[in-house]
Amino acid sequence: MRHEVVIVGGGTAGITVAARLRRAGVTDVAVVEPSEHHYCQPLWTLVGGGLADAASTVRPEARVLPVGVTWIRDRAVQVHPDARTVDLDDGRRLSYEHLVVAPGLRLDFDGVPGLAEAVGHDGVSSNYRFDLAPRTWEFIRQVRGGTAVFTMPPGPIKCAGAPQKIAYLAADWWRRQGALDRMRVILVLPTAAMFSQPDWGEVLKGVAAGYGIEVRHDTHLVEVDGPARRAVLLDTKGGTKEDIDFEVLHAVPPQSAPDWVKASPLAGATAALAPGGTLLVVGDDRANLTSGVGGPQDAAVLYTPEQIVAGLDGLRVDRADTVRRPVPADGRTAEALDTVVVAVRP
Repeated sequence: MRHEVVIVGGGTAGITVAARLRRAGVTDVAVVEPSEHHYCQPLWTLVGGGLADAASTVRPEARVLPVGVTWIRDRAVQVHPDARTVDLDDGRRLSYEHLVVAPGLRLDFDGVPGLAEAVGHDGVSSNYRFDLAPRTWEFIRQVRGGTAVFTMPPGPIKCAGAPQKIAYLAADWWRRQGALDRMRVILVLPTAAMFSQPDWGEVLKGVAAGYGIEVRHDTHLVEVDGPARRAVLLDTKGGTKEDIDFEVLHAVPPQSAPDWVKASPLAGATAALAPGGTLLVVGDDRANLTSGVGGPQDAAVLYTPEQIVAGLDGLRVDRADTVRRPVPADGRTAEALDTVVVAVRP
């Protein structure tokens, strides 16, 4: 099978790209997606906060795919950029002119010892999974006193704001129940700042303070003992660990690319680039942490144009800039800073 554009992943990113391509006049677009259901994952935070029902976040995949797009109901297992092909789980091979890879991040609950065993019971939950978001709300509403811990892992994750949002939703509910003064709420962040944009960071400091939330910066969850309801936090600056006994633990698991992506030539895009091919790199600039809005808050996953160029041996670099991108923010227009690099294989 051959298609002009193959999109791996039928989540929000994949179907949005497919829709834009169809509007732009591209007639042959295929989406590779094994699931018959599409999940609106941003709503899971509201499910965990008791403000939405989990069933409202699910749609049949066939209903959300743009008209005219071919749906290939299978799982991609390998990509061969040199041959412009995608291998499917059932043994078929797709050919393409252009490829979009949007399979989503893999949740690694095993990345924190004890978390996989504890999640879903013992007061431990995570809004990052459809079946667990309702459990988050169950645990929150059962508690009227004690300690609640909300964690964010280091590295890239889906929606870096979600770990904070559920803490604020829970604290607000406990306040409305008259129980907040009997709660100790701890927000664990791996970053030195509340948010990448300083102005918003100051606002969030005030929100956390207003609920009496203890914010632990440069800290992350490294171990969970579910039956004992105990979390172990690591202060990465001081190198010290602390045991916290909890009634509720909302843990965001470490996340990474699917294993097949890590093992594919896509992980080394420079080496996979054919003669005459163009490599386009677009992402949040490291300067966005202090001078822009939105984007990841972990400097470990952000780069400058110079850092990207340093890894492009053998390519001719035609462009390497930090660009300003206007974004809406509270009724005004703010700016995000992006890294843009264009390089060509001679």
